[in-house]
Amino acid sequence: MSLDRRHFLSVLGASALSGCGLTDEWFGATPAPPLPGTRISVLALDQKLEPDPSLANTPVRLPRPFANEAWPVSGGTPSHAMQHLDGADELKVGWRVRAGSGSSSSLRLLAQPVIADGKIFVLDADARVSAFDARTGASVWRTSARPEGEGGDPAHCGGIAFAEGRIYAGTGFAQVVALEAATGKVLWRTSMTGPVRSAPTAIPGRVVVATVDNQCTVLDASDGARQWVHAGIPEVAGLLGGPSPAVDGGTVVVAYSSGEIFALRVENGRIIWQDALVQVRRSDQVAGLSDIRGNPVIDRGIVIATGNSGRTVGIDLRTGARVWDADLGGVDMPWVAGDFVFVLSTDFELVCLTRRDGRVRWVASLGRWKDEARKRNPLFWSGPVLVKDRLLVVGTHGEMVAVSPYTGQFLGRLSLPSGISLAPIVADRAVYALTDSADLIRLA
Repeated sequence: MSLDRRHFLSVLGASALSGCGLTDEWFGATPAPPLPGTRISVLALDQKLEPDPSLANTPVRLPRPFANEAWPVSGGTPSHAMQHLDGADELKVGWRVRAGSGSSSSLRLLAQPVIADGKIFVLDADARVSAFDARTGASVWRTSARPEGEGGDPAHCGGIAFAEGRIYAGTGFAQVVALEAATGKVLWRTSMTGPVRSAPTAIPGRVVVATVDNQCTVLDASDGARQWVHAGIPEVAGLLGGPSPAVDGGTVVVAYSSGEIFALRVENGRIIWQDALVQVRRSDQVAGLSDIRGNPVIDRGIVIATGNSGRTVGIDLRTGARVWDADLGGVDMPWVAGDFVFVLSTDFELVCLTRRDGRVRWVASLGRWKDEARKRNPLFWSGPVLVKDRLLVVGTHGEMVAVSPYTGQFLGRLSLPSGISLAPIVADRAVYALTDSADLIRLA
């Protein structure tokens, strides 16, 4: 044993004795009187998020709800800006079907479903793509996206996207697989530089894919041929899952686990600008990760992105200049509607920001524990999704919560069969949720 290691163990042992209450009194000495004043834990020094007092009389106004017919990519559209969706006045379970293999002790279900052409498509934890009738839940087809001859353990699969009659699945086997949406027939496979843990973004003629080694690749939609590749800084550690690239017009915005954000030309991958959501404060090892896991959003010339390390920003799409910067972190996609942005923070607070300057209009705490009094059984939330004047958020304890987008007040709760870690999706005025056990539920 080296000297350094012995020194480390001796310090550790002293700390352990002190932590167990074995102080000088245990050795026979008289303890000193405690210092006066209130003790404050060093782990509780984070600033509390508060509404901006100057916005107290500013009403939250939203665009009218509209009925979207499809949800073809992660985030709803390639830009990930869905605004205000229409839905039923009261959500009730219409049907429930098993959509494949769910999360387990070794695998997580990472893929949000997509909806197009009257079907809902699901990529399960075992790399199988299934199609169901969106209105009835009837099974249409099921196809494995595993590589041919691959019989080993499953790998975390990123997600799926739809465009022009095809489904594109990004898998943990470092492949993108194109399927015929009507039949599930495999059309082509393309090997990537690393596993795909986020959903591809499909646009006419192209498929934009991000891999865990922080590379963005654009494939030809017809045959899977590479058109260009962009590389960010590789990271050793990151959160499970990842953001889908956002596309608006001729610009791709891709976010990496390094905290980097790049705007790239869709036709050739040339860099337009770059930014980084660096660490603001560190309260634990997970908070120290600069990972961006939630989809970036492109809305009317502004890129809105939030990072795990404690920062949410608005960036001018054309120039890359920071429009605003908020001390607020999250791992889910911000939801933009009208002049406001709704963010689920890493502290599981639902926050309403102004889109113009990122100021806090209201804050609603969702709770971090099932047993708040004893701080037991932690809860994890996902969302939000804005449907018919309600922000919907789902939890791993099997509840869907509705919050007012205007005030932050709780509107109601709906119990679901099991926990949910993926934000719900919306199409044709119905809400669809995929549980951790791979139960697909239609609410309308």
